[in-house]
Amino acid sequence: MAFEQSVAWWCYAREDIDELDLIETCKAIGYTGLEMVPVEKFQLVRDQGMKIATHMLHVPLPQGISHTKYWDGIKRQSEASLKLAVDWEIPYLIAFSGNREGLDDARGAENAIMHLEQLARAAESAGIVLILELLNSKVNHPDYQCDRTDWGVQVVSAVNSPNARLLYDIYHMQVMEGDVIQTIRDNHQWFAHYHTAGVPGRHELDETQELNYGAICRAIAETGFSNYVGQEFTPTGDWKAALQQAYDVCKVD
Repeated sequence: MAFEQSVAWWCYAREDIDELDLIETCKAIGYTGLEMVPVEKFQLVRDQGMKIATHMLHVPLPQGISHTKYWDGIKRQSEASLKLAVDWEIPYLIAFSGNREGLDDARGAENAIMHLEQLARAAESAGIVLILELLNSKVNHPDYQCDRTDWGVQVVSAVNSPNARLLYDIYHMQVMEGDVIQTIRDNHQWFAHYHTAGVPGRHELDETQELNYGAICRAIAETGFSNYVGQEFTPTGDWKAALQQAYDVCKVD
């Protein structure tokens, strides 16, 4: 079965884009889910026959599971997020390592494993998958700890739960380390979700950027992946044309 495609809401939360038009356009193109939708918009999305693919497990992003000092707040948020995910049939909740704040990577991994193990038990009971997001610390998220595939794999593999996996953000990992297709082939069993965007700039998946998304998505499909590949880029031109073009280049028959 081919994977599904989704769209990140925040990329299109602009005054010149009508929310209902966005949802209807995504559905007409072939997208089946929207991601990181504001809670007050959940019903609007569902009323149009679209799924809510992801939501945040906790915020803010810089304060994550690598630190014990944020644990109480994350645990409280996660309980509410898991209930929300069950009620609205959201399959994936996004977790963050947070920033290093001087914490070395080995200790950060130990803390992240300890905390994610506890979160994963609750996620298993709820039938929800937690996805720890890989982000770049070079351009967009300075000091973020889960900024390399090997660190993320170290954490989720140690947790040893089918409900603790990685969100492999292709844009972010191209910025940090490249070698995207081989990384997917070598580590796909730990990747439960993918995000896209053009490099450089985080814009359209067109000829102005360096990644070959057709080849990347074929590599993803070859692993047997059947979850979501989410479009998370900000369009610089016609947003409807950009969403259509991205869908087409990522579609694998």
